[in-house]
Amino acid sequence: MDIKRTNEIVLLYNFYHSLLTKKQDQYMNLYYVEDFSLAEIAEQLQVSRQAVLDNIHRTVASLKRFENELSLVKKTQEIDNVASELSQIVLKHYSNDKELLRLVQRISKINEM
Repeated sequence: MDIKRTNEIVLLYNFYHSLLTKKQDQYMNLYYVEDFSLAEIAEQLQVSRQAVLDNIHRTVASLKRFENELSLVKKTQEIDNVASELSQIVLKHYSNDKELLRLVQRISKINEM
């Protein structure tokens, strides 16, 4: 699996893991966060390797559906982009305005929470 796709799935998982069932969350955490192999997960959970793979594929599909419906990742990335642009404009044109600088910093920190 390529790193770009893995990072995309991990990002979706970070946003939507609380919407998953306990079982789905467990499989995804072991595979994507703890970096267990399919065989290691199968052994630990006493299921077949194919069952692990099927569950992970279904869960990834669910995460993508959540993003299609809710767009939280997309919205968060857009907020980051706007905050970055705004920060550059404020620093360039209004660097002495402490209140404006403080507000821009607050916007930037919203997505860090």
